[in-house]
Amino acid sequence: MRPFREQFTLRGLVVGAVGCVIITASSVYLALKLGALPWPIFFVVLFALFALKALARVGARRRRGSPGGRDTNINEANVSATVMTAGAMVAGGLAFTIPGIYLLDPAADVSVLSIMLCALCGVVLGCIGTALMRRHFIEDSALPFPIGTGAAKTLVAGDTGGRKAILLFAAMGVSGAFGVARDALAALPSILFSWVSIPGVRFGIYCSPMALAMGFLIGVVPALVWLVGGLVGDFGIVVGMTALGVWDTDFAQGVKLSLGIGVMIGCGIGIVVKVVAAKAVTLLRPTPTASSSRKGGASDQRGRRATLPLRWAPFAVAGVFAIMAALLGLGVVESLLCVALVWVVMAMAAQCTGQAGLNPMEVFGLVVLLTITIVSRIGGVEAFLVTAVATVCCGFVGDLMNDFKAGHLLKTSPRAQWLGEAIGGIVGAVVGAAVIAVLITVYGPESFGPEKQFVAAQASAVSALVGGIPNLPAFGIGAASGLVLYLLGAPVITLGLGIYLPFYLSLTVALGAAARFVSERVAPRWTRSENSTVLASGLLAGESIVGILIALVFFFGGMLGGA
Repeated sequence: MRPFREQFTLRGLVVGAVGCVIITASSVYLALKLGALPWPIFFVVLFALFALKALARVGARRRRGSPGGRDTNINEANVSATVMTAGAMVAGGLAFTIPGIYLLDPAADVSVLSIMLCALCGVVLGCIGTALMRRHFIEDSALPFPIGTGAAKTLVAGDTGGRKAILLFAAMGVSGAFGVARDALAALPSILFSWVSIPGVRFGIYCSPMALAMGFLIGVVPALVWLVGGLVGDFGIVVGMTALGVWDTDFAQGVKLSLGIGVMIGCGIGIVVKVVAAKAVTLLRPTPTASSSRKGGASDQRGRRATLPLRWAPFAVAGVFAIMAALLGLGVVESLLCVALVWVVMAMAAQCTGQAGLNPMEVFGLVVLLTITIVSRIGGVEAFLVTAVATVCCGFVGDLMNDFKAGHLLKTSPRAQWLGEAIGGIVGAVVGAAVIAVLITVYGPESFGPEKQFVAAQASAVSALVGGIPNLPAFGIGAASGLVLYLLGAPVITLGLGIYLPFYLSLTVALGAAARFVSERVAPRWTRSENSTVLASGLLAGESIVGILIALVFFFGGMLGGA
């Protein structure tokens, strides 16, 4: 492992902070304008690498042989990219929740300071949670983390070149061109076979190389469980039970939603019971050796220790509680419940990101809110602020776990990445809150919603569910089932995703896994080599990068043209 000072550098932090501002602002705009937020990690690892290489060349020409002119390295680029990505997920957490306040009450008055404090509370809790859980999810469980794995391969290929680089960038080009044709030019449909009419079910195949690659990377069994969840939710609960006259379609959708959320929260409780609670004391008391201190905080080359000593963590948690209760006005009971429940949902976010490559963070935020509503009366602005804290935290945790996976593969210092993510999270909280405030000021609070300036799809869903869990019995059954299945070792998080998410996405992921199943039998040598994962990573990266570039076009075009 390279020395800490060669990974955590001033120029890397500057590049990361500048990129974080751009990515955060564009992510807010994209999430509100298009109702989507692709993972930014593929874009930023290449941006960080090429920016640092350019700075190194300039420095070398000006001061040959001096420290300022030294070349960059892949770990420095990885840490710089870690700073950038944090802001996007913080932005997503705010964009997916805060506009819901104005959907219910356009006259609501929420200060930019309150929005910023929500984001900072989520960032602080996320920093502590990732330090506690990194070793379990990255090393002990060895989850695939398809996004983090793909980012590591993208960074290596960009740094070294060669045949794998050609394969990677060719796949990125195909996937990116597909994304442009679909999203920017509207030359391709978003969903194939969408003309198939099934009451209550959006059937079809999602035209997304990213979704196919996701299924290829997560493997056959998790993808099959995901598809089973889709069949249970859409064709069992919605189609089947409605056809039998048990309930109508609207009631079936509530059962489906509640059951899916319940399964995921049951999985989260299982993770906390099995992992976090059992290992918290050990992780809070790292025992670094003398040599580990000299190597930037890693006890060996795998970084087998907590990212940082966390003796300060209880004080930080107490500070978050105080901010929520005193400054955000959430109340003592609601603040305590939110802080306690966040540990469950951040574990869910880490598991979901690691196993499926997806992080429905607004769902996890709703899990916290809806659970609080069972034991406490909360409504209005406070409900959205609670949801925002949890959503930001889950988005932040999922992003950092992806970064940790890439860093583990590249032997990047976890401490350097953790510090970079903390810096990026703070920048993202400030910029994200400011951009939302600017949009509200410029376009007005009535600009959010269907057929409006900003569709704010996720915030619309949050506002619709602020009233409570649609079906408590289904939620309870799902939570109990998720807990038991997780403790038995089943890939239950993808089951919950399948129940909750639309069927067309589940089917597309399953087709990607089917492609892997076929390739393992037709061309086993090629599939076992890194060529297959490099190809899949390229497909993931291309569509994701195009999504960020489209976001930048929308952002700057909207700001300059008032569109």
